[in-house]
Amino acid sequence: MKNNLYIDIHVLQTVPPSCVNRDDTGSPKTAVYGGVTRARVSSQAWKKAIRDVFRNQPMADNPSRRTKRIVDMVAEKIAQRSPEDDAQKLAIKALINAGLNVEEKHPQKGTDALFFMSDSQAAQLAKLICEGNEDKKAYKGALKEKPSVDMVLFGRMVASDPSLNYDAAAQVAHSISTHEVRNEFDYFTAIDDLSDEDSAGAGHIGTTEFNSSTLYRYATVNVCEAEKWLAKDTPRAIRDFVSAFLSSMPTGKQNSFANRTAPDCVYVTVRRDQPVNLVGAFEKPIRSRDGYAAASETALAKYAEETYDRFVDKPALAFCVSRHGENWADAEHLGRDQLLERVEKAVREACQHGEVD
Repeated sequence: MKNNLYIDIHVLQTVPPSCVNRDDTGSPKTAVYGGVTRARVSSQAWKKAIRDVFRNQPMADNPSRRTKRIVDMVAEKIAQRSPEDDAQKLAIKALINAGLNVEEKHPQKGTDALFFMSDSQAAQLAKLICEGNEDKKAYKGALKEKPSVDMVLFGRMVASDPSLNYDAAAQVAHSISTHEVRNEFDYFTAIDDLSDEDSAGAGHIGTTEFNSSTLYRYATVNVCEAEKWLAKDTPRAIRDFVSAFLSSMPTGKQNSFANRTAPDCVYVTVRRDQPVNLVGAFEKPIRSRDGYAAASETALAKYAEETYDRFVDKPALAFCVSRHGENWADAEHLGRDQLLERVEKAVREACQHGEVD
């Protein structure tokens, strides 16, 4: 596919009182935007949630892990191929041959930084070392070939050896509330079940900080970048990414708040020119005493129309799943499953013919 193609995903999602993503003090993360404080969920937190969903997707036959314990990953594959050998020792040698920094005397410490490795890459390293291959280029090649879908989408950065890097095909923005928020505190007490009957005191007292908000969430996928590594699997991989983006939720304080909700609005565009984040719709915060979701959707649709008219090309295709469909005159109105099918079809046609329909 010679031309650019981007899948932009815009989501409005309301979460009740919750602490989805905490800072170092335990407070919900925030950001100042448009002169007021917004609720914020970091892109890292949401990407981790997306990767967790990926493990249950149809294309999860080549799972990956981001870990320092890659010695164990390779040793497991070696033990399967050659049970009589010292798997740990051979795994260390294989990784050193590949150019990674592994502490030989303390292999349990693993690498000096987190490393993203797919199951297929670990298996190929095991194959090379069990066959007695001494070609270090072959080992390095094993770490570059057969990346998992999430490695292609989210990228891999290896500071010690940039040749092992993958440019991320997907970008995920920090989610922010469409309106101003003020964090609140939940004062709670816990009673000791085995305390004396005449005891009036609590076994534990504490506070939990929380907020509630309507979030604007945005992600984009560079289809051409994904196709470099995924080839014919690209359409299904991007469908799975969109599905995971819509259904995922970071797990911060989830047991305390049960805050897992569904989106209020999903707007997906297929673009030929460039990705377009529409967060500017909320630079002026939404103000309402009658809920934020509907007003946010109206503002988003209006801003999208103005942006397309004045600054960038209109999307080649646009789809929406909405509770207020009248806002999206130029989009095809669908259910969630239909939207995923249309995205997959558009990517497949672009990959095969260079056109979308």
